[in-house]
This record gives sequence, structure tokens and C-alpha cells, in this order.
Amino acid sequence: MQPLTDRQSDIVSLARTTGRVAVEDLALRFDVTPQTIRRDLNDLCDRRVLTRTHGGALISSSVENLSYEARRLIAADAKRAIGIAAAALIPDKSSLFINIGTTTEEVAMALRNRSGLRVVTNNLNVAMMLYPQSEMEVIVIGGPVRRSDGAVIGGGAVDSIRQFKVDTAVIGASALDEDGSLLDFDALEVTASRAIIENARRVMLVCDRMKLQRAAPVRIAHMSQIHTFVTDRLDSVALREACSAHGVQVVEALPDSPPEEIQD
Repeated sequence: MQPLTDRQSDIVSLARTTGRVAVEDLALRFDVTPQTIRRDLNDLCDRRVLTRTHGGALISSSVENLSYEARRLIAADAKRAIGIAAAALIPDKSSLFINIGTTTEEVAMALRNRSGLRVVTNNLNVAMMLYPQSEMEVIVIGGPVRRSDGAVIGGGAVDSIRQFKVDTAVIGASALDEDGSLLDFDALEVTASRAIIENARRVMLVCDRMKLQRAAPVRIAHMSQIHTFVTDRLDSVALREACSAHGVQVVEALPDSPPEEIQD
């Protein structure tokens, strides 16, 4: 196999930094035609370095997650819409877990002006968003803090989680499988997610549709353990059928949005 060209290497470096690259932006950046960039992206996808999406590409990895800052940039508008839709389903004067993730953080953002909530979280970003709210109680789970994203994970975190029983758990996932599997990259993070699921009366999954284009090696749970799935748009017939089979409420925040098509 031929080595990457200098331009392709630069494209991969940019994708690792931002999580996603767009054809038009790359064409301007490198002063070449969009067709040239598309050939580069197709070559990188053939090598399984990137995953092609409508208008661009993502870093492709089934064993390593993107950086926190890169994840924040991917599907940002969809995540914001999901956060607003999910927050609308959470009643005032109730208790909830909010787990690690950039989409769960959008739920927290949308809850900032609510009252009477008791929020238990292992996500320091969520805690920092919500603790100034006078009408809200915020409890931070104890344990080691992961520097990359402010996540609290490990055995101490799991023990702390098990001290609570809340009305609603808001969880995310790094990848979704069409058979209904929820997947992630870090086994310690997954252990905390499982404890959160086990100690909530209702479990709400928040994930954008691009998670169906990704793979990850560690199983968190199955859609049968979820009560409500909030997404931007659910295009997968197989996953929709899995949700229906297990009585999962599906809420689409952007049902009329353009599809994220994988291209050749």
C-alpha cells in the first residue's frame, strides 16, 4: 500500500483535532478542487483511517474515542436539539443522574433554569454548569477525575452511585449498534454507566444518529434496558424495530433534518 501523501497526512491530523472534516473546507484550505479532496477522503476511508459521511469524513476507530474537544464539535446542532428535547421530558421536583458525555452536557445546559431538581453526576462539566442555580441541588460523585474530560470513574465512583436511587438517568453512548447494543470505549466508564442504569427508575438515552456510524468495543447495555431514546433523527429501520419491540419511547428532536449519508 502506498504511503499517505502530505495532504492526506494533514487531513488526518486535522480530523484527529476536530473530529470531523468537510470537503468544501478542505478544498479551500489546500487550494484544490472538491473532487481532489473527495478522492483523498475515499482513499483514507478505503484504508479505514476515516469514515465517510455526507459532505466530509470522521476519524474511524473502534478501539479509541475522539478527544473531548473533538466530540463537542461533532453534530453540535443535533446535540443541542437533543438536549432541549430531553430536558422537556424531565419534570421539576425530581431527581436524576446525568452521566458523562457531550450530549448529556447539552441536557444539563437545557435544565439550567429549572427548579426543584436534585442532580447527581459524575461529570464535572455538568456540575459546573448547574451548581450556580439556586433552585437546584447538585451532588458530585466521588472518585478519581479523568483529566481529558472531567469524568469521575472507577470503583469509588461506582460505590457512590449505588448510594442513590433516582427518578431519571440521562446517559449517552459512544456508538450504537442496529441490534440495540449501546457501546463505549472505556471499561471503567462503562462500569459507572451500568451502575447508573441499575439505580434509576427510568433510563433516558441521548444520542445523535451519527453514533450508528461508529463502533466501540465495550458493551454498556441493551435498548431493552432503556425507557426513552432521544435522538435527532432515527433513520435505522432495524434500530427503530428494536425500540418498538422493547417498548422504548423514541423522541426525534430534528425529524425533518437532512440525512447524514455515507458516501462512496
